[in-house]
Amino acid sequence: MSYTLVTANRNYSSWSLRPWVLMKALEIPFIDRIEPFEAAENYAAFRAFSPTGQVPALIDGDCTIWDSLGITLYLADRHPAVWPQREDARAWAQSAVAEMHSGFATLRNDCPMNVGVRVEMQLPSPALNRNIARLTELWGEGLARFGGPFLAGERFTAVDAFYAPVAFRVRTYGLEVGPVARGWVDHMLAHPAMREWEAAALAETWREESHEAEMGAAGRIVEDYRAA
Repeated sequence: MSYTLVTANRNYSSWSLRPWVLMKALEIPFIDRIEPFEAAENYAAFRAFSPTGQVPALIDGDCTIWDSLGITLYLADRHPAVWPQREDARAWAQSAVAEMHSGFATLRNDCPMNVGVRVEMQLPSPALNRNIARLTELWGEGLARFGGPFLAGERFTAVDAFYAPVAFRVRTYGLEVGPVARGWVDHMLAHPAMREWEAAALAETWREESHEAEMGAAGRIVEDYRAA
């Protein structure tokens, strides 16, 4: 197997982070190919490597796998460590991954990922507060049931990868998730793979207007650690 993982900007691309951090954490070798968001519309350019015109995409020989969940399922067929080994933990992790993949729309819209800044948010909407409450509940359940320090037990698995972008969002926007869930966030932010992604994000000089506008709508930037 010789994988190439195509991802976009480290600061912005939460969907890219999921398979990237999963493969890094599980030490699955891959060629790391970055295709940055260079305009508000990248569909035509990204169609060269992805049928949806979106990132991420995994290339394995003649096979292209798209969407972060599709990539995760493909890898799980070839690398058993993607999911927890305990049956109950695996069932919980798969449900939590599906919930992240299809849900939390308000969190995505109101708190776009930007690794390199800190934002003083406007007053959160009731819908955002519900998303945050659900995250707090979900993470607390996983940590309590399976003993931590990761969401489904002692090892990093796909469920941690799928919520990894939220760990950055919690820090960027100062979201209150309570001490138990915050412990997982801190543990994730200290993980070597997450620190590698963050270092690359801070070194980026790309700025994309629509992503910056989305972040500006969320609140006021109070710190910006990104390279000029």
